[in-house]
Amino acid sequence: MREEPDATRGPLRVVIVGSGIAGLQTALAVRRLAPPSDVVLVSKAALGSGNTGYAQGGIAAVLAAGHGASGRPSGPAGGRRDSVEAHIADTLAAGAGLADPEAVEVLCRGAAEGIDALQRAGVVFDAAPHDASSPALGREAAHSAARILHLGGDATGAGLIASLTAAVRRDPAIRVLENAFVERILLDGAGGSPRAAGVEVLQDGIRRPIAASAVVLATGGAGQLFDRTTNPAIATGDGVALAWRAGAVVADLEFFQFHPTALDVPGNPLISEAVRGEGARLVDARGHRFMANYHPDGDLAPRDVVSRSIARHLAQEPTDAPGVRTGAAAGDRRARCVYLDATALGADFLARRFPSLTALTARHGYDWSAAVVPVVPAAHYWMGGVRTDTDGRTSVQGLFAVGEVARTGVHGANRLASNSLLEAVVFATRCAAALSDGDGAAPVFEAEVLDLDAETGTHPVTRRELQAVMTDHAGVLRTGSGLDVAAKQLASYRVGTDPETANLLLCARLLVRAASDRPGSCGAHHRSDQPDPALRRPAPSRSYLRIPEGTQP
Repeated sequence: MREEPDATRGPLRVVIVGSGIAGLQTALAVRRLAPPSDVVLVSKAALGSGNTGYAQGGIAAVLAAGHGASGRPSGPAGGRRDSVEAHIADTLAAGAGLADPEAVEVLCRGAAEGIDALQRAGVVFDAAPHDASSPALGREAAHSAARILHLGGDATGAGLIASLTAAVRRDPAIRVLENAFVERILLDGAGGSPRAAGVEVLQDGIRRPIAASAVVLATGGAGQLFDRTTNPAIATGDGVALAWRAGAVVADLEFFQFHPTALDVPGNPLISEAVRGEGARLVDARGHRFMANYHPDGDLAPRDVVSRSIARHLAQEPTDAPGVRTGAAAGDRRARCVYLDATALGADFLARRFPSLTALTARHGYDWSAAVVPVVPAAHYWMGGVRTDTDGRTSVQGLFAVGEVARTGVHGANRLASNSLLEAVVFATRCAAALSDGDGAAPVFEAEVLDLDAETGTHPVTRRELQAVMTDHAGVLRTGSGLDVAAKQLASYRVGTDPETANLLLCARLLVRAASDRPGSCGAHHRSDQPDPALRRPAPSRSYLRIPEGTQP
């Protein structure tokens, strides 16, 4: 293999793995903060093809007066002012007692600066209807005020990717490798403790190393663990797998968020929470608005509450319940599903505020301005991941993680809507600042040691089989016995030559182990065989580390 030049000496050279908002923003921020730096951005598919482009609702932020938003009344009654403190409180509440207060404060207080960074890169947010100098602000579930900025109505992710991708391509010092798969992190053991020194990439059938001063993982999530997901096919947990094999600590892996309103069609495209924020409601097959039966906030309850309420409600529904009228042919009507009713919003408003969703539902045969559309919970976001400090450092020197792949502590057991894009921007910028300052010492995290390498089964597993096990036993509702079944089945599997399936199997084993280690319900981890956790303090977060004996990342 041809060796790249030694990047551990001389100017900063950073390899960034992943090209969603976290990877793109890290690349731009490194170049801005350390102008002599050399950045290599590795994308498994085309640049910007990850989860970010699918984001609809927007990015949560409480802005300063210079943005034209401070001091504006917001909230359910429109009679109180929003504040960073309120955003912090909402984020901590959604995290179900496990969000890290320090990380949450960093996130929310860094929001205005994060928005500034996006605007410097060319992002133009939608303006308020009656004040072009102020951004339009929407409200989503579990937010106490309207603080969600968006682009193109419901095309926020696509708009962000377009602007950031263009900015990256304009910088000749950012080298982009597309359709390149990172197989492992290269480690330099000189000095006693391993340090990330680059990556090994497979591109066009050729493997080659790329040396670096530091490696940043920005690989997104692992929605392909489940049979219904809003994530694209490339969301296979690559970053968690890479970090685990390199010896990094991971945490909070039991917490996987299921978005309650994915359209119940092949591919399960997301229907943004912002639609319910504007007044749409969930109804069952009889047309009953059932969420009021499960939570005082009804349709605007936290995502984990809404998703498991749907699952519980469907379990109680008779199979012969009369169907509500939908915009599709009668033969396509589901006997056991719930529906999103946005008809009260009107065709004009839906087309103006949610143009992409209006087109999406129409493509699948639904006129959502006139009839309800079927929705289903789908795997959406992994709160757990590679454990980092608030500057993106992992426990391996020179290895950083930002975005969904990172467990910063801001989400706890359940992510607050529209905090994910904000997290990517804020922590990508902080990561870049740490890199420009010389990256600093790796944090030390207490962790339990696991020997998952011993789980080498004989049954060759397919992705579909893996998804079936995870959906049946580690999905929205879980039980101890179901997790035991999942663990045994996963231990019996082996993978062939597909590296993505290998990464998914590793992530599945980690998730099931973490879920088994948490007997009580908390946030997105709901044990239906355990009593209501509302009055109990959740057990602390758990971290895990690969056993080092006899292994070579």
